[in-house]
Amino acid sequence: MPEQALGWDEIEETASYIRSQVSRAPSVMLITGSGLSALAEGIGGATSLPYPEIPHLAPTGVLGHAGQLVLGELGGKQVALLQGRVHFYEGYPMQRITFPVRVLHRLGASTLIVTNAAGGLRQSFRAGDLMLITDHINLVGMAGFNPLSGPNDGRLGPRFVDMSSAYDHELRNLALAVADDVGLQLQQGIYIMAAGPTFETPADVRFLRLIGADAVGMSTVPEVIVARHEGVRVLGLSHISNVIPDHDGPPAENTADDEGLHAEVLDAGRRVIPRLSVLIKEIVARLPEA
Repeated sequence: MPEQALGWDEIEETASYIRSQVSRAPSVMLITGSGLSALAEGIGGATSLPYPEIPHLAPTGVLGHAGQLVLGELGGKQVALLQGRVHFYEGYPMQRITFPVRVLHRLGASTLIVTNAAGGLRQSFRAGDLMLITDHINLVGMAGFNPLSGPNDGRLGPRFVDMSSAYDHELRNLALAVADDVGLQLQQGIYIMAAGPTFETPADVRFLRLIGADAVGMSTVPEVIVARHEGVRVLGLSHISNVIPDHDGPPAENTADDEGLHAEVLDAGRRVIPRLSVLIKEIVARLPEA
């Protein structure tokens, strides 16, 4: 069957269902990447809605993505946390991947904090580093897959979207200030999205470094594009789960198969959760009231 179109009516239907389940509207939306779903544990007074129970939300099918929407209080703000996401490599079209961003903005969220697990391309990175995303390279979009392709609904945003400041300068400065105050080292760099689901070859890695990328992953960029289409401010954070070699063969610390590599990504995510939780909670607490 052809994929169902998800437009204004579906956004309204999904938003209405979520409103019926909670008493307060979120001002901040958060999206968690592989192994980072435990960020939801810090949300107070939480209401958890499994994706399959929410109209039009696609279920997650990747290990490490819990697949539920958690709404409640964090850092004195009302937040909505997407505990896991769906990916382009799972076969979903871009509009379906980014649909939750449109719904949460319709509910009232005007700031997006998006996290992911990424492979480090910069050799000075170490597994476990946190990287503030300063910009991204939309490799998948350059191949013709953009969530804004097709007819544009002016109720959602403009036909052409300025991406020159996709990652909000004020939010980035806030994140750096918070990291300094809580004693966390926060790297900065450019994130590049590859389609996946295969990990990169050594030749891929050399190419991605050559064009200016510091970390590579399989998500985030579509959600950021749609957030900017909606006028939502964006802060992006990557957890560097491993540093990718540019020579043949797996590094000594990794198993040789892709399932083993993904398991290591999840394990690294679990180890970074305490630091990332402190950082995000304090950032949310310092956000100005909408």
